Order: sequence, then C-alpha cells, then structure tokens
Amino acid sequence: MREDAEFVSHGDRCAAWIYRPETPAAGTTTPAPAIVMAHGFGCIRDLRLPAYAERFRDAGFVVVVFDYRHFGASDGQPRQLLDIGRQLDDWRSALAFTRTLPGVDQDRVIAWGTSFSGGHVLTLAGTGERLAGVVAQVPHVSGPAAVRATGLAAALRLTPAILDDLWRSVRRREPRYVPLVGRPGDAAVMTSPDADPAVDRLAADSGLRRSDFPDDVAARILVRIGFYSPMRHARRITCPALVQIATRDAITPAATARRAAERIPRGRHLEYPCEHFDPYVDPHFERIVADQLEFCLSLAGPAV
Repeated sequence: MREDAEFVSHGDRCAAWIYRPETPAAGTTTPAPAIVMAHGFGCIRDLRLPAYAERFRDAGFVVVVFDYRHFGASDGQPRQLLDIGRQLDDWRSALAFTRTLPGVDQDRVIAWGTSFSGGHVLTLAGTGERLAGVVAQVPHVSGPAAVRATGLAAALRLTPAILDDLWRSVRRREPRYVPLVGRPGDAAVMTSPDADPAVDRLAADSGLRRSDFPDDVAARILVRIGFYSPMRHARRITCPALVQIATRDAITPAATARRAAERIPRGRHLEYPCEHFDPYVDPHFERIVADQLEFCLSLAGPAV
C-alpha cells in the first residue's frame, strides 16, 4: 500500500513514498485524483505525514509524500540547507512526477502543505502551477509577521550564527547550523513554549526519537524568511484553497493567515482552538484531517 520511489529535481534525487488506494475492481479504468505532500520548516516526511497520507489513500487518492533536497532521505549537499527557491523547484518536480504516475488523473492533483510548505503551496498556486486545489495547514504567509512573532531578543540570539553562516556560504565552507526548536531563551529558530515539547510528541507519535533525525538547519535561511510572503500571491490563486488556522499560533500568526485566506478568490478558511504544532496529533488531528478530506473529496468528484 506504500512504495518507495524517487524523482529528480535539478540533478538531485528526491526520495518519495507513493500511497495507492486498493486495486480497483476489474474493468474500472477511471484515473484517481492525487495529493502531493511535503513537510514544513526543516522537517522530514517521517514526522506524522504518513498519518495524513494513509487517510487520503483510504479515501481513494494516490498520495505522493516527498523529502526536499538536502533533507531526510533525499540527496543534496550540504545537508540541512533550506533554500526557498530550491524547495519550490522540488515541489514543481514532485507535481510533474505525480502526473506521470500510472492511474493518476493529471487534472485532479492537489498540493498539501503545512507551516512553511503551506506557504509554498500558496505560492505555487498563485504563480501559475496547474492545481485542482490547495490545502494549507497553519501556513507561513508573511515574512514580516513571522519575524515579529519571533521577537527581537530571539533574533539577536541568532544573529552571530546567521552572519557566520553567510560568511561560510560565500567561502563555500560547511554551514553553521542552528537548532530548529528550543526552549524560550534558547538560540533556536522556534522557541515558543509549545515548540520543544511538541517536536518530542511528533517524534514519539511517528515511532521516532529526536536523535533519529537531524534537528537543525543552516542558519543562512533566517535572513531570508522576512522577505518570503506567500500572501502576495493570494489574489492570483484561481483554484479552490483550504486554509486551516490555529487560533493560538505563536509561529504563523492567526490574524495574518486569516487576512491571506480572505484574499483568495475561491478560498475557505477554518479555525481551530490550538497552537501551531497541535494539528499533527490528537485530539485536534482527527477534526483537522476530516476537514481536509471533506475539502479534497469535494474537488475529486464522484469517481473517488
């Protein structure tokens, strides 16, 4: 029901899982709709994405879940290098790969993103990528809003690492890494009170330990986050879009996400009384994935 696969993005191999629904009855040849998924800021597909993918598969979708270049099981050196342009290219390659799969309806491909990748799928939809729909879970929509949410003190703690890594990148040296999450007061990317214990929970619910995967990122990306605002493309999104907002989100602020969703001509937004990392796990996961399924099935048509 899940197979390992790979595709090439600008010369590097990207690792993917393909989830296929049960074999259709004999004589049934209708292609299936597909959902393409990737994780958020610095994360790998193993962290709870299979829980979503299995639900979508069981509902009749072909699902492709991939790791970006430089992360997880995908190739790319140096490791843990987050480059927004490269990740958008990886998305385009993943979508093109999905459309070549036997049994996939090329006109019914949905892009699913969460947190940083929630911003990516909105960017793709607003810049000409052909999509049947978009699911953006707790999405990053505004660089300035994300910087404000981080706070001045946290930014100052990270500044030496950022400057060092920028200098290293110019000299083509090994990156300077910073932790993805930490406790309040740590020099880490995400230090809201819920962040560090939430990653422990995500790992445990995925059958992993924190030591099983890298928990850092090349610091140079942090100087670019403030300039990446997917909501700039919201008015040009022509496909249906579901934006899911955590009302107590300390990382991707709810008010900004709400404004972005209201700009999407065929957009719909739903709000949940939870924090940024809560959608991935119970008790909020069941409601959130059910809303995603309802939305995706409404786009897929009667063939599912």
